[in-house]
Amino acid sequence: MKKVFGLASTLLISAGVLAACGGGEEEPSATNDNGGSEDDRTLTVAMGTDMVTFDVHNHVNTSTEAIHVNMFNYLFKRDNETGEILPDLAEGYEKIDDLTWEVKLKEGVTFHNGEALDSEDVKFTLERVAHDSTLLDHINYNSIKEVEVIDDLTFRIITNAPDPALLNRISRIASSILPSEYIEENGMDHFLENPVGTGPFEFSEWIRDDRVVLEVYEDYFEGQNEEWDEVVFRVIPENSTRVSELLTGGVDLATNIPPSEWERVESNEGTHLSQETSNRTMMLFLRSTEGYPTADPKVRKALDLAIDNKAITDNLLNGAGTPTITRVAPGNFGFAEELYDTYNYDVEEAKKLLAEAGYPDGFELTFHSPRGRYLQDAEVAEMVAGMWSAIGVTANVEFMEWSSFVEMRNAGENEDVFLLALGNSMFDAANALDWYNYERFKGQIDYHNEEVEALLEAAAQNMDPEERAQQYIEAQHLLAEDTAHIVLHQESINVGVSDAIDYSPTMDEIIYVDTITKN
Repeated sequence: MKKVFGLASTLLISAGVLAACGGGEEEPSATNDNGGSEDDRTLTVAMGTDMVTFDVHNHVNTSTEAIHVNMFNYLFKRDNETGEILPDLAEGYEKIDDLTWEVKLKEGVTFHNGEALDSEDVKFTLERVAHDSTLLDHINYNSIKEVEVIDDLTFRIITNAPDPALLNRISRIASSILPSEYIEENGMDHFLENPVGTGPFEFSEWIRDDRVVLEVYEDYFEGQNEEWDEVVFRVIPENSTRVSELLTGGVDLATNIPPSEWERVESNEGTHLSQETSNRTMMLFLRSTEGYPTADPKVRKALDLAIDNKAITDNLLNGAGTPTITRVAPGNFGFAEELYDTYNYDVEEAKKLLAEAGYPDGFELTFHSPRGRYLQDAEVAEMVAGMWSAIGVTANVEFMEWSSFVEMRNAGENEDVFLLALGNSMFDAANALDWYNYERFKGQIDYHNEEVEALLEAAAQNMDPEERAQQYIEAQHLLAEDTAHIVLHQESINVGVSDAIDYSPTMDEIIYVDTITKN
């Protein structure tokens, strides 16, 4: 079990996150003499935000997937220790040629409604996300042309072009396999209110902005979970309240603990702080849309130079963060090491660039930020706004609840800049750098660099790993030179844990209940 306090978390370098029931009042937490839940077969997790949806294809949200992963399975899964891609629902695979991957399913897998998993479920699932461009994760699966059913347990995934990252792709967010018959008979709206998966836990209830409750699935193909009968994901946005619930035994885990609360957790008898480096990078996304000041590369560069990244990580994160100028983190395929653990900071040069861009007295911008979604997100936004004031830029910070923030971005209603911390569930630069795809974010970000897009397109089909990695590294250098977006730091994961359980966070930020045991 990892205990870290007041230090930067150790970096893990490896190979290369739901529509529903009505609201209700929350009952007081019950505790026992050991400080844990009164029912010691109920695991209770406190989270800062609610999940977004039960549509596995229509979110790009790690905290949502942290719940989903306990209800659904992928075809393959990534080993968090080694980075190796391992079978999950699949028994194995064979690469027939550059466009064709043959996969065989495990026998005896059933959905929570008793239906047997078969190849038709895989075909329905993957073709849905691959062909429906309205789904948020479509862009990560549109390389799939079709799924050809060979028999009940055998199928072939056929891609439009060579896809070197296919196994990573079907081992991540939006890869959960859905029950085709259940959805075809009842409709997707019914599924979203009564979701069914193959995972170790099944849906019980979702009280929006309050809690998600899962119950153990007795017929899970890898065996019924012997530790927990029930898992409760409670939504507690306020940091101090989340910590208080942990300290009094109302919850067993509390996510996203800010530095100001670390000592409180560590000094309390019966709890500790567990930390890990996250595969998440905090960034500022600037409008490159014509007519916005941030469309000018000199303005973007000036805004970047005005920010002291290390002051943010030292003062707001207590050292538990690493300044960087690339979104691709260590442990990810295509990582550009020379762009990591470094940053740009020169206030005088920033003022000079603003003057050259026609803003000698600065300008005013709108800055959107979530509050409570990421580690110290509101505080980071306020500190950045303060640093920008030193070069004459007035940032009007608009703090938003997470769901409203997501809706704003998806609708393309964002103004000059927004703060967002992005993970990478593929652990591949293909996923990280897709945010520089002009067509995908047209009307929202509007950044366009033809040289970068040509490199990304070539790398996406390159079956030579060494050459492909270099293409991604070259693209990262071009993006850094152009200040496509402002990259702040790689985040850390900070979880408050009851001593009554054995839990360590993983770099992907997913909460795998099957790995959590009682001490």
